[in-house]
Amino acid sequence: MLIREAVADDWPRIWPFWHRIVSAGETYAWDPDTSEEAARVLWMNPAKRVYVVEDETGTVVASAYITPNYGGPATRIANAGFMVDPAHAGRGLGRLLAEHVLTAAKAHGYHGMVFNAVVETNPAVGLWTSLGFTILGTVPDAFEHPRHGLVGLHIMYRAL
Repeated sequence: MLIREAVADDWPRIWPFWHRIVSAGETYAWDPDTSEEAARVLWMNPAKRVYVVEDETGTVVASAYITPNYGGPATRIANAGFMVDPAHAGRGLGRLLAEHVLTAAKAHGYHGMVFNAVVETNPAVGLWTSLGFTILGTVPDAFEHPRHGLVGLHIMYRAL
């Protein structure tokens, strides 16, 4: 597996799984009807460091970004987003990418990472806690899950 910084030409390879994941409405607090152009602006924003994972065939199978979570004197706290193509789930790509992003965030001067809205039913909660993230709090009934109804959103943090 190759992890590298994304380039603009990667977007058409990210969009199909980005769309599949967000339109499912189960793990991201983004509008499931987000257009491709709006999604590109959200994910490939120049203020973000975006990474992709390529498998041995050169297929982009996952992507993540790092960005400051806050502005001004609080820019040392990062935020990140992660997506693994569901067709390639269960291969350890999430952990591989997360470890890379955590290392990169620290190398870029961040002192911690926060996730503002982790859907409590998201299987990735187990990954994040195994990587040292703690749940600072949960906003109850904040996310309308298509199968589970109203569920909470965790705020998770890890020092770097």
